[in-house]
Amino acid sequence: MNNVSTDRATPTLTTGTVNPLRELLRAMRPRQWVKNAFVFAALAFSEDRLWQFWGEAGPGPLLRVIGAFIAFSMAASAIYLVNDLVDIEKDRAHPKKRERPFASGRLDPRIGIAAAAVLMLAIIPLAIVLDRDPPPAPLDLDFLGVLVLYIVIQGFLYTYWLKNVVIFDILVLAAGFVLRAVAGAAVLDIEITPWLLLCMLLLALFLGIGKRRHELTLLEQGAGEHRRILQEYSVPMLDQMMSIVTASIIMAYSITAFLAPVAPQEPYPMLMMTIPFVIYAIFRYLYLIYQRGEGGAPEDLLLRDRPLASSVVLWGITVLGVLFFF
Repeated sequence: MNNVSTDRATPTLTTGTVNPLRELLRAMRPRQWVKNAFVFAALAFSEDRLWQFWGEAGPGPLLRVIGAFIAFSMAASAIYLVNDLVDIEKDRAHPKKRERPFASGRLDPRIGIAAAAVLMLAIIPLAIVLDRDPPPAPLDLDFLGVLVLYIVIQGFLYTYWLKNVVIFDILVLAAGFVLRAVAGAAVLDIEITPWLLLCMLLLALFLGIGKRRHELTLLEQGAGEHRRILQEYSVPMLDQMMSIVTASIIMAYSITAFLAPVAPQEPYPMLMMTIPFVIYAIFRYLYLIYQRGEGGAPEDLLLRDRPLASSVVLWGITVLGVLFFF
């Protein structure tokens, strides 16, 4: 990690004593863990309804996916620590990111390096345990393979190279969401429908484009100083990309709802009932981007904006209701 400086940043003025553990937890960004809920997609839409822990499969599948969620949260936190250490100088030029623990000087970079190493080392045995099936089944390392691929792409290729390649910077972030869903299927040794993966890819692109647009409008003329790749984008270009992806999400999810083998198809595809919630959530997010100037932190919006959160919760309840009662 030759790009990481272990020198202390100039501390900002703070009141009281700085708690290193609290600052480390902030740097690990636990709010971002909500993104790892994508690992539950394969479980929720499994044809054998493995999420019914009271059924024949028992609680095992659910517990394995929860373990996968924990593993991806650990991996994501380690990657965030590395990213913040690499971008420490750039973050100091950002009006909001300058308050991050490393950029503000409240957390020693050496603590971040040590924490990232510990998290990475702890992930491997956890993934092997999750991959292990009861004897005499042979040990397969499907989940570990997907997790390692995620770490390599997001933690190394993106951090040191791809985040500076136009369009690829957004595509790679979107690929991370798809890998989460694939990992959820791998840990259960089941397949996941390609249409569902496409929906997740498009949703991730939607969120990624919105985030780039927010950074561009927030930083204005100083955007390139904070993130060099922002010089390659313009607001009209991102708006055009957003329009394409928005329409694609609605179409892809509608087709997924029509064709989902896990849901009843008679007298009509029952998952159709969930489409209005998806449309509203997308339109609400667009409203927050274009009218409220939001979009920089999708996980914060989901937790903070009640109409958006309500639509997501109602979508989830409706999906589970359809799968449970029909």
